[in-house]
Amino acid sequence: MYRTHTCGELRLSHAGQTVTLAGWVQTIRKFGSITFIDLRDRYGITQLLLGEELNSQLDQQPLGREFVLQVTGAVSERTNKNPNIPTGDIEIKVSSYCILNKSVTPPFTIQDDTDGGDDLRMKFRYLDLRRNAVKKNLELRYAVNRAARNYLHENQFIDIETPFLIKSTPEGARDFVVPSRMNPGQFYALPQSPQTFKQLLMVSGYDRYYQVVKCFRDEDLRADRQPEFTQIDCEMAFVEQEDILNMFEGMIKHIFKAVKGIEITEKVQRMSWEEAMWQYGNDKPDIRFGMQLLNIKSAFTKDGKLPATGELIAGADFKVFNEAETVLAIAVPGCAEYTRKQTDELTEWVKRPQIGMQGLVFIKCNKDGSYKSSVDKFFTEDKLKAIANAAGAQPGDLVLILAGPEERTRKAISELRLEMGERLGFRKKDEFKLLWVLDFPLFEYSEEDNLPTGQAGRWVARHHPFTSPKPAHIEVMINNNPVIENAAEYLKHPYANIKANAYDMVLNGNEIGGGSIRIFQRDLQEKMFAALGMSKEEAMHKFGFLLGAFEYGAPPHGGIAFGFDRLCAILGGSESIRDFIAFPKNNSGRDVMLDAPSSIDDKQLTELNIKLNL
Repeated sequence: MYRTHTCGELRLSHAGQTVTLAGWVQTIRKFGSITFIDLRDRYGITQLLLGEELNSQLDQQPLGREFVLQVTGAVSERTNKNPNIPTGDIEIKVSSYCILNKSVTPPFTIQDDTDGGDDLRMKFRYLDLRRNAVKKNLELRYAVNRAARNYLHENQFIDIETPFLIKSTPEGARDFVVPSRMNPGQFYALPQSPQTFKQLLMVSGYDRYYQVVKCFRDEDLRADRQPEFTQIDCEMAFVEQEDILNMFEGMIKHIFKAVKGIEITEKVQRMSWEEAMWQYGNDKPDIRFGMQLLNIKSAFTKDGKLPATGELIAGADFKVFNEAETVLAIAVPGCAEYTRKQTDELTEWVKRPQIGMQGLVFIKCNKDGSYKSSVDKFFTEDKLKAIANAAGAQPGDLVLILAGPEERTRKAISELRLEMGERLGFRKKDEFKLLWVLDFPLFEYSEEDNLPTGQAGRWVARHHPFTSPKPAHIEVMINNNPVIENAAEYLKHPYANIKANAYDMVLNGNEIGGGSIRIFQRDLQEKMFAALGMSKEEAMHKFGFLLGAFEYGAPPHGGIAFGFDRLCAILGGSESIRDFIAFPKNNSGRDVMLDAPSSIDDKQLTELNIKLNL
């Protein structure tokens, strides 16, 4: 062995012992004839003291940053103790050392406050991984993985591996495809998820399955997306929605306790999709703070009705509101004293292309009880007061109002709410709020060309084609024709009101898990494929194996998949999942360390019977 102890384990109780350590040189400090070195390994840092008796060796074998070093010496109490590190009470009086390997000067400092930019650190990721901050992230990732596996094991789940080379079914995101040399002109696909395999395992009788599994999606990237990512993938047979919610609420609570020491005793709040959209403007609301939406006027139907028809703004000659499809407001606490410069900045913020609004209306609810607005000439003070009161504004608050097309405006007010919550410090990284969002629409309308004559747009699955309708809505789906004949009135089609037996778990405004009760009857699954515009031949070509399996005693089943990387990032207080992946890709999907993807040589292309058309 190269070491008797690690650099993180020695304490005062080891004083007087002769030990051998091995690690990397973090820093070198020379004081006259004495040299101090901080030696680092995965477990911590230990200070070394090299006396003048080693100076001649140091002259002949000088040390540098990131040298791999082995030292032997006696543990002794430090005179200048460092309370910031666990080993800060001791140091090693080195009697001998050996350079195991030298290092060139690293391109950035291997410290928490490194001087390396993202691109440089990703190019030298093997050096970046030495930094304590990155190490803590990977340790947290391991802790989450271990906690999830322990919980699932205790609840009789079995870990079963599923294939990575499968058949392409490009309904969702784009597949990554892999050419087959032995089957010229044919391709495998990498799985976007193990969805059909885990359903087949339910048919096979493995009633509690899980996998911490890699998934692959060739889609546009951002901070919380990678072309390859990890899911905690789970499926259960002989269960209803309530069983799934209880089981995996328990898992997340277990992870919080095991990893963060946080005990969540209360039931996780539940909210319908409609309530989430109505109150927060999106289906993954951050419920750490209030600021709920006031629907002044809306095209969004709730419970099949149109509750907000614009009475609050009726009678005013303000074309922006009168002609808008939707008018939405939020009351921002304590911001009535915003200056003109600050309100103008907010207006410019909502006009950004990412938000896409034409402008912003505000009402200042002054502490003296008066109301001041950017649209004073159109609305009386009583009208302004009525709007502010309806929004739940208090004296000193600022009401922000957006108007425009329904979908864009609701999304914009949701983003504005989150932005104001961030500015006011309401989105604390050390505060965690869980939420179940339920009863999603089963279908979404998609306006597409090249459809059969008389068909205006088609339905697409909001979750995936294997999600079951709510039990009460199965008959609606079976007994109605899915064809949309009038695009302008697609919301009146019976399929528009079918709810999915689906559920998402949301943490601090991020979807961390989603799942559903699955279809397990062949006739209903065929009806679903038909509703999505698939012919019988296409359905058989793509999913014949699953339809066939359903004829051999498929049990009722359902499941959920958690975004493992995203869960780790939130628990670690980061916006980016890249910080919690050992070797991530950049925003272009490239591995800058390996320089991948890359071209392959002509010989390989010939073997694969592939010709490039570039």
